[in-house]
Amino acid sequence: MSFDMSNMTTHASHTFLSKTLSPRLVVQVSTIGSDGVYNVAPFASNGIICYKPAILFVGISSKNDGGKKDTLLNIEYSGDFVINVVDEDMAESINKAAVAYPINVDEFQMSGLTALPCDKVKSPRVKESPISFECKVLQILQYSEAPNIRSVVLGQALVTHIRDGLYKDGHMDVLKKNAIVHHGGNNYSRTTDTFEIKNCYDLPSGRPVSL
Repeated sequence: MSFDMSNMTTHASHTFLSKTLSPRLVVQVSTIGSDGVYNVAPFASNGIICYKPAILFVGISSKNDGGKKDTLLNIEYSGDFVINVVDEDMAESINKAAVAYPINVDEFQMSGLTALPCDKVKSPRVKESPISFECKVLQILQYSEAPNIRSVVLGQALVTHIRDGLYKDGHMDVLKKNAIVHHGGNNYSRTTDTFEIKNCYDLPSGRPVSL
């Protein structure tokens, strides 16, 4: 079975890719607006671009009417944002923060999350998150055409905040992180069921092959 991606509508392609290239880590992106109001919103389109420097990305769709979402407007204003990993205890905040509130509404209050000041960026981080990355905007790329514009924000991670007990002796305890992932639609899963595959090696350098 094969699919011609060029003939898919935006909605069909979104559904198809969300469920084929899944699961994807769920994060809450927190920002600050020009009026000083905090915003926090869930995203599953996120990941790593580069390891050194540490460059991360988040993909932001336009609103149904083609306008920019509050998260993107705030990022354009402040030049920064915070990526907060969502764990199982924060799962309910996904629905609460996903509501299309007016831009002058503090979504931390609406979602029940707690804003904390960051070290190097204006945007706040989420206290409840096990891991938060303070990011400085490097570039904003745009794809497709109105009303289905997709913005990809590249940010350099300046500071990472990790909950006590998760990181020890240079290693992350991935089970204690208790992150959740999105399979598309209403389907999520836990990341506490893991198995191990011994590293392959890139001979003759002897370095582990990086995924």
